Amino acid sequence: PMPKRTMRGVVVSAKQDKTAIVRIERTFTHPMLKKIVRRSNRYHAHDENNVAVEGQTVTIRECAPKSKLKRWELVTDEGTEA
Repeated sequence: PMPKRTMRGVVVSAKQDKTAIVRIERTFTHPMLKKIVRRSNRYHAHDENNVAVEGQTVTIRECAPKSKLKRWELVTDEGTEA
C-alpha cells in the first residue's frame, strides 16, 4: 500500500467533539514577483480522545474518510502530542 501522507500544523479550533481543525501553512516563491508567499489550508482531523488544544502544533495523517469533511487523523506519539 502507498504510504500515508503526514503534515505538521497548528490547531486553530478544538471546540468540536472528536474533531480538531488544523491549519497547514506552506510557503513558495511567486512565479512572477519572485517573492515568498505564504498560503494556508485548514483540515478537519479526527481526534478520538479530544487531546488537541488550540495553538498546539500537531501532526496529522491521511486516513479513510471518517465523515463528510474528515479525511485526516491526529497522530499521537508519546509525550509530544497528547
